[in-house]
Amino acid sequence: MDLKALIRDIPDFPKPGILFRDITTLLRDPDGLRHTIKTLADHYADLEIDYILGMESRGFIFGVPLAVQLGVGFIPVRKPGKLPAAVHSVEYDLEYGTDRLEMHQDALPKGCRILIVDDLIATGGTAAATVDLVAAAGAQLAGFGFIVELTDLGGRDRLPNVPIVSLVQY
Repeated sequence: MDLKALIRDIPDFPKPGILFRDITTLLRDPDGLRHTIKTLADHYADLEIDYILGMESRGFIFGVPLAVQLGVGFIPVRKPGKLPAAVHSVEYDLEYGTDRLEMHQDALPKGCRILIVDDLIATGGTAAATVDLVAAAGAQLAGFGFIVELTDLGGRDRLPNVPIVSLVQY
């Protein structure tokens, strides 16, 4: 299936000169969405994953059905102040400033195997920050799964040497 044909290009969003890759058109297509989850699941079926971590918010969209497909748990990685219990927290750089991600301190058993899932990898900052949360919990990173990769931004170069799957590259 040609997933690229299901992703809409929006020029000049969120600012002039940016070509936004809009996955909402993929999400509304039942066959495309089913194919996306199945394809990721097929890539990771033999990797002995214990949990999927998905970053707020689009990582939730793909991470939860993938966790169901693989028969594993899902752990949300959230923006600050959204989780009610004690958290591990990591600050990371954005193009203009910083941001922060959090995960419950009791979310992961030590030594468990983690797959990090998000809709997009661009510069790799969010994914790299999530790796720090996995390390803080004493868990083991097993791989990454992305729907879209913006290859010119070099995000995968910032990530550890584990399996990285991106279904669509621009």
